[in-house]
Amino acid sequence: MELFETTDWPAVFRPLIEKYKNKKHPLEYQNLYQLLVMVVLSAQDSDANINKIAPSLFETFPTLQSLADSSVEELIPYITKVRNYNTKASWLIEIATTLKTDDNIPTTLEELITLKGIGRKSANVIMREAEVPAQGIICDLHVIRVAPRIGIVKESNDGNKIEKELMQILPKEIWGDIGMALSFLGRETCRPTNPKHSECVVSEYCHYCKLQNS
Repeated sequence: MELFETTDWPAVFRPLIEKYKNKKHPLEYQNLYQLLVMVVLSAQDSDANINKIAPSLFETFPTLQSLADSSVEELIPYITKVRNYNTKASWLIEIATTLKTDDNIPTTLEELITLKGIGRKSANVIMREAEVPAQGIICDLHVIRVAPRIGIVKESNDGNKIEKELMQILPKEIWGDIGMALSFLGRETCRPTNPKHSECVVSEYCHYCKLQNS
């Protein structure tokens, strides 16, 4: 418990933030509209799968307006390989009919989470990629796994709980960078099995590394 209280976490994470600071999200989007759609589709699915279906989807629906002028029935054939595609199709059509045009896509947490299919994690991703001031910390499945492993928070399956704890521990000026940095760490280095401890830039301070190497 002493480590939780005495570790200088901003200093620990500085090399990690520097490593991933300017790295784009794995979703291969071209603009804010595409990002919004792909973030909704990626819930409980993989970024790689969403990247595969995106080209034909956006060729048919190049703008939010084109989506608003469409229907759930017209959208579904383009997203059938996505998990829960029926529900996500209805969410996207509702978002499109609500916002109407690309220019109306919000970039604040408060406004984003009012949209169907957009929770805090998704909103934080959109804000990070839009390069607006962070109001929270991205806490995806990778962060949920990695942050407790490192030892900054206790283990939990509740992303919002982990986000809240991270926000209490870490200064606001790094919120916009640390979530995605931890996510990339989880994707590339701190894998669920066979993590690459020797390649980890925070291994010196990581509880999990110490346990594995003891």
